[in-house]
Amino acid sequence: MADATILMVDDDPDIRHLVAIYLHNEGYQVLEAADGLEALDLLQQQQEIDLIILDLMMPHLDGIQACLKIREGRQMPIIMLSAKGEDLDKILGLSTGADDYVTKPFNPLELVARVKANLRRYLRFTALSASEVEITIGELVINSATHEVRINEQEVLLTPREFAILELLARHPGMVFSTEQIYERVWKDPFWQADNTVMVHIRHLREKIEANPRQPRYIKTIWGVGYKLEKKY
Repeated sequence: MADATILMVDDDPDIRHLVAIYLHNEGYQVLEAADGLEALDLLQQQQEIDLIILDLMMPHLDGIQACLKIREGRQMPIIMLSAKGEDLDKILGLSTGADDYVTKPFNPLELVARVKANLRRYLRFTALSASEVEITIGELVINSATHEVRINEQEVLLTPREFAILELLARHPGMVFSTEQIYERVWKDPFWQADNTVMVHIRHLREKIEANPRQPRYIKTIWGVGYKLEKKY
C-alpha cells in the first residue's frame, strides 16, 4: 500500500527525518511527532493513519504510555523503536500492544521492510471473499473484513497480531499449532527457540476474550505441543 500514511514518533529529529526520507522514497505519506503527546494529538486530528513507528524512550509521554493510550481505540500496526535490546524491554513493548520491535541502531531498509510486512498483514483482510469474512464459534464472532471481534455481542479490541493469531486458530478449530508454527505464520519470520513472543500474545488474547483467563474456554494449551481453539462449547 504505497499511499499509506505512517506516523513517525521519536524525540530525535535526525532519526525522524532519516526514516521519513526512506519512507517517502517508497511512496508513503509521513507524519512526525516528537513525543507521545504530540502523537496522540495527531491521531485525533488525522483519522487515516495506517501504521505507527513509536520510540520507547521519550519525554512527556513515553512509548509505553502512548501505546497503551493508542490501543484504547485504534488497531493499526505499531512498531516499537528503542535503543534497549534486552528481552524484558521487548516483552514490555509487545505486552502494551506493539506488533513489532526494532532495536537502535537499525538499518533504515530493515525498518521499511518491517513497515511493508506489517501493512500487508493488516490490510489483507479487505481482500477476503464474503464467504470467508465471519467466523462464529460459540459466543465468539470474528470478522476478517472489518477486523472486529465480539464476545456476547460486546466488541473486543485486539492488536493486528492478536487478531492474526486468533483468526489462525479459529480457521482451524481443534487443530493444535506449535509456538513455532504460530510465530512463522503470523510474523512471517524464522522462529527463535528462546523467544516467548507468542506466549505473551496468547496471554493477552485470553485476557481479552476469556471470562476467566486462568481457565480458558476458547484457547486451550496442549502442554508440550502448542495451542488450539476448541471446536465446541
